Amino acid sequence: MVDLSREERNYQKRRRARRRRLKRRRAMLISVMVLLLLLFIWGIVSLVRAVFFREPVDPASIVMPDWVDVQLLDINPYSRPGTPLETINGIVVHYTANPGTTAQQNRNYFNSLAEQNGESATSVSSHFIIGLEGEIIQCIPLSEISYASNDRNGDTVSIECCHPDSSGKFTDATYSSLVRLCAWLENQLDLNERSLLRHYDVTGKLCPLYFVEHESEWNAFKEDVAEKRKDVS
Repeated sequence: MVDLSREERNYQKRRRARRRRLKRRRAMLISVMVLLLLLFIWGIVSLVRAVFFREPVDPASIVMPDWVDVQLLDINPYSRPGTPLETINGIVVHYTANPGTTAQQNRNYFNSLAEQNGESATSVSSHFIIGLEGEIIQCIPLSEISYASNDRNGDTVSIECCHPDSSGKFTDATYSSLVRLCAWLENQLDLNERSLLRHYDVTGKLCPLYFVEHESEWNAFKEDVAEKRKDVS
């Protein structure tokens, strides 16, 4: 057997050391990749749970803030049937059919429907009405359905907005209150930005007209709601 020279021994030693360093680097790289993969999987699982397996909030547990004027309708078959609303998955924005009217006038109209009878009776209502001055009236508890959004009555909150003229554009005060109310409801009900709907999105009806005819304004509204969620109370 031939003895290795000192230079060769040093070379072999350096080579073994280099292999050990490479193994450690590979092990670290694999560890980092596994960690990133686990974080990615955790993120996907969290997103799926948030979107498809959200723990619903009991609407009956929510207390209205003092900036909402609670004037509940009388129980009746045409505007407040008292049917339980157990889970809320969305918020539907409407505009009133009568330009220039106030929130109080629309609330009183809903309540007057109790006096109807006969086959021509109308069934319509809304959880909230926002007036021209920005006032907000609650007509129906969040734990009951309203007659506003057709086949989404059973899982949505409805908001009617007053407007001054045929353009359907809301006053600044109405708009600000709508942003505030939607942001507050989203926070209370643990809803995300996809929960905001126009009546148009449910039935194809041109309601609220201005947001249907101006898609960019609707998108801007949703952005304003998302921003307001950070400090609404």
